[in-house]
This record gives sequence, structure tokens and C-alpha cells, in this order.
Amino acid sequence: MSDLRFVHMGFGADAVDYQEAWDEQRRVHAARFADEIPDTVLLLEHPPVYTAGRRTEPSERPLDGTPVIDVDRGGKITWHGPGQLVGYPIQKLPRPVDVIAHVRRLEEALIRTCAEYGLETTRIEGRSGVWVLGDPVEQRLGGLSLDFDPRIADEEFDPRLNGPEYAPSNAGQRREDRKIAAIGIRVAKGVTMHGFALNVNPDNRWFDRIIPCGIRDAGVASLANELGRDITIEEVVPVVERHLREVMANAVLEPRVIEKPAAV
Repeated sequence: MSDLRFVHMGFGADAVDYQEAWDEQRRVHAARFADEIPDTVLLLEHPPVYTAGRRTEPSERPLDGTPVIDVDRGGKITWHGPGQLVGYPIQKLPRPVDVIAHVRRLEEALIRTCAEYGLETTRIEGRSGVWVLGDPVEQRLGGLSLDFDPRIADEEFDPRLNGPEYAPSNAGQRREDRKIAAIGIRVAKGVTMHGFALNVNPDNRWFDRIIPCGIRDAGVASLANELGRDITIEEVVPVVERHLREVMANAVLEPRVIEKPAAV
């Protein structure tokens, strides 16, 4: 692969407005497509903002009419803000593009990052991103049976209308599966855009105003909450960079194999 460069757009007091970062993504995307620059990862924090991917349903948006920016990535609605490390890898892939392989590489780099801090994370089949697994259902809430859990029978259950006990930010207390890093991408002209958001030490209550990623039976996590100690964006950035470089540099970028139907 080509050299991989990292660009720090802004953190903390210099957090980058979402529209500004989106415009910069498009500029870098065009330059990468023209082979004017190497593969590039933009790293930054955003001020608080909700963004909705193409598959977001109206029922998953904030109930109070809080503004949401609709974007051209895959996935559904999520939140970005202080305490969350956002990365936008802009990488040229061979055609036909293997989108799933790209997502898996990002997940792997973030899984390795969490492991370096002593936190075991994993993938969940059918749900992109990086997850902290909860306890088996029968072991949650002190061993009580969860037959009474309304989410089991009601696919449209809305945790926002049912008190803090079902809030996504409290999934760790309920010992449920919880997402620590979200991934949503777009590939245009064989070059990737958008990327990942790793919850380092955000106020996860921001997620309680939406249905994060459209998932009603799980929640969100952060490195700080899971580790039980303070951890900063500044200390995580070089770790993420190192693992992204290792995973992306060692990846064998091959076009997606398209199986042709057998001749009749």
C-alpha cells in the first residue's frame, strides 16, 4: 500500500465543526483519487452533533426536534462530541471494492487499541463496530429472569420513553452488550470516506436522546467507564495511530472476488 499519513485537525478547545470536517474530507478525497496525496487519516474531535446515515428511520431521531445532520455514509444515527476520538480514513482501494474488508480492518485496529488498555472487545455478527460483550441474559440484574423486559416482545420499544433504566448510557450497569466504537463509511470512486468514532471519555448520556445506530436492545460504552479511570484523547491518539498503521500496512488489498454464475 502507499504511505499512510495522519492529520490532526483539532481536539479539545480546537474541536472541529462537523461541516468543516466534511468539507475537508471531500477535498482530501478528491486529492487521493487523483493520486496527489497518499492514503490519509483525519483525526479529530467534534463539538456535540447528531449525524444520520442513509438508513436512519424517523423514529430513531431525537424526540425533541434536536437538529440532525444527514450525511452520505452508511449506517444510522449516532452522536459525535467531546471525549470521542473520530477518525476519517481516506484510502484508495482496488476495484471491485471490498467494503466489508475495509470495515473489518478498522474494527481490528480499534480492538487492538482497547486490548492495549486491558479491555477485551469484539465484533458482533450483523452489527458493525467494536463491542464490549455483556453477561448472558440469565446472569444480568442479579440473576433475575428478564421475561418482563418489554424489549423482548416489542420491536418498536422506545427506551427514551421508559425511564433511565433502559437508557443506552446505562447498558454497562445492566451488563448488556454495549458499543464502544461505531463505524460508518462511504466509498466513492474507489476511495473511502467517513470512518470510526471511539468513545474515550464522553458523556454517554448524549446517546440517550436517540436510538444509537438503530439498535434498541444494547447500549454504549467508553474506555473511561469500562476501565474505571480517567483516560484522555491525547493519550489514546498515538495508540490508535500505531494500530491503524500496523493493520492497514500489513493488509493485502485485493479486489472483491465476484463469482460468475456457472454456465448452463
